[in-house]
Amino acid sequence: MKLKLKEEYKKSWNYLFDSRKFIYSIIAIFFLFAFIGFFFPVPEVLYNEILDFIRKLLEETENLSQSELIFFIISNNVRSSFFGILFGFIYGIFPLIITITNGYVLGFVSLMSVSNGGFFSLWKLFPHGIFELPAIFISLGLGLKFGTFIFQKNKLKSFKNYLMNSLRVFLLIILPLLIVAGIIEGTLIFLGN
Repeated sequence: MKLKLKEEYKKSWNYLFDSRKFIYSIIAIFFLFAFIGFFFPVPEVLYNEILDFIRKLLEETENLSQSELIFFIISNNVRSSFFGILFGFIYGIFPLIITITNGYVLGFVSLMSVSNGGFFSLWKLFPHGIFELPAIFISLGLGLKFGTFIFQKNKLKSFKNYLMNSLRVFLLIILPLLIVAGIIEGTLIFLGN
């Protein structure tokens, strides 16, 4: 059993290495849109939409205990990561949309944070992303790669191969990262209130 798990981990890391160009592309797109969200004025309609989204999120988590908050964060991130991979089969469009949206919102929130508390306030956001961002980048990168099955000679074989390898990486690498991220983020938010 131990040897089999070690083998599965090795396959996961090999698939990650083979998918690195897609993951790097997601990282570049994410930070490009975070930059845009931070440095360029937001249209008023979009500004209000983002504020409504943040307000609803804060209302949902307002009276949660520490364990409920951690569970909320983990389940939210797991769902996003899983669907980021799974819906990637539609030409990789879904992971791109998620990447652009999340990057832009991070840039916007960072700008608001700096406006209210100065540049030092960005360091408060740092612990939240240490484990979460790599997990999200990996899942969206794999989702983007998944969408390329359509361009392969043997489409069905590529579809199955990309899906199985992505699910293996999800279970063995992404899920543990998201659990650790949720515990850290939930604890920091709970203690900060």
